Amino acid sequence: MSEPAKTADAPNPAVPTNDVVKVLLVDDQAIVGHAVKQMLAPEADIQLHFCQDPLKAVATANELGPTVILQDLVMPDIDGLTLLKFFRANAATRETPMIVLSSKEEPAVKAQAFSLGANDYLVKLPDRVELVARIRHHSAGYVAQLQRNEAYRKLAESEKRLADEVAEAAKYVKSLLPPVMKEGAVRIDWRFVPSTQLAGDAFGYHWLDEKRLAVYLLDVSGHGVGSALLAVSVLNTLTHQSLPKTDFGDPGAVMNALNKIFEMDRHGGKFFTIWYGVCDLAARKVTFSGGGHPPALLFSRSGGAVKVDELEPTGPIIGLPPFMDFENHTVELPPDCALLLYSDGAIEIEDLQGHMHNQEQFTAFAREQTGWDNVLNQYVERAHTLRGHASLADDCSLLFIRL
Repeated sequence: MSEPAKTADAPNPAVPTNDVVKVLLVDDQAIVGHAVKQMLAPEADIQLHFCQDPLKAVATANELGPTVILQDLVMPDIDGLTLLKFFRANAATRETPMIVLSSKEEPAVKAQAFSLGANDYLVKLPDRVELVARIRHHSAGYVAQLQRNEAYRKLAESEKRLADEVAEAAKYVKSLLPPVMKEGAVRIDWRFVPSTQLAGDAFGYHWLDEKRLAVYLLDVSGHGVGSALLAVSVLNTLTHQSLPKTDFGDPGAVMNALNKIFEMDRHGGKFFTIWYGVCDLAARKVTFSGGGHPPALLFSRSGGAVKVDELEPTGPIIGLPPFMDFENHTVELPPDCALLLYSDGAIEIEDLQGHMHNQEQFTAFAREQTGWDNVLNQYVERAHTLRGHASLADDCSLLFIRL
């Protein structure tokens, strides 16, 4: 048995650009072709294309892109049921409505045709009104399906572009973060785990002089490009110490200056929380300020046990109209201690049972960590375990400073 000719790499069907119903009739009898043509002639929006050679039917369909195919079952060279299989195996006609137009009325034949992919079955020649109605019905459903598929395809492309842009933006934000410090009196490591949405975490550290190190971590409200841009802007301001007439060794003064420059009314309603501290290695103390941000954790060792203290800034979030000055808080830095700064993406995690974890549970987990060498990975693993998913709902930033 011969196989119908195909075009090479037949494309998936395109969405029709007009309201024309395009019908392909496959039948070896010219008289049937003429009869169907006469039936459809009064319908201005229905175009009939006649293929008398069944071996050319698939190739013809690939070139034409019909919205309905009428097909006979009894034809020379190829059995009509076999041709049905070829149409359904062909990418361009896999979903095209197939109406069998046959002289066979046996239920078994009809059942077999439906099992092989026929959408309808008419004994020829049917009444004109019925034929037209069935052609319009199947064509309309098929065109609607193509339109839905195209809409889903464009949506998937859009989502992929957005995901690529978010990944690129997250990569850019990560490129602005400082290198880890593996040697010296101070050692610093960090983790930045971006969520599926672009968010507003940023952090940094730099030496003010030989003995004073400024460290900070901020989190801008919301998600998206606006949040990320504001985070980058604040990060650059702190990194380059570009606040006018501000002593960057005075955390409270830095907060007051930030609050004046980054008022939320001038930055799209965005605000941010921040923890900013200055570690004085000579005096063994840390002075800090900020507002709305989770407390830094101060790790120290006492009699072989790990002690964890919460260093919480008491100021408001940054971006509100100034109504109070930011205050400084100072605590001593014991020998062999460490500071952990983090964003709320490391704390506020909804687990698989729908329970939202909080600061108390996060600090309790910190107190369980006896070793510090792998501590950041422990926090990241905890976040993923609680979330029960490879991606997190919010950016998770962690900054660990050993002093």
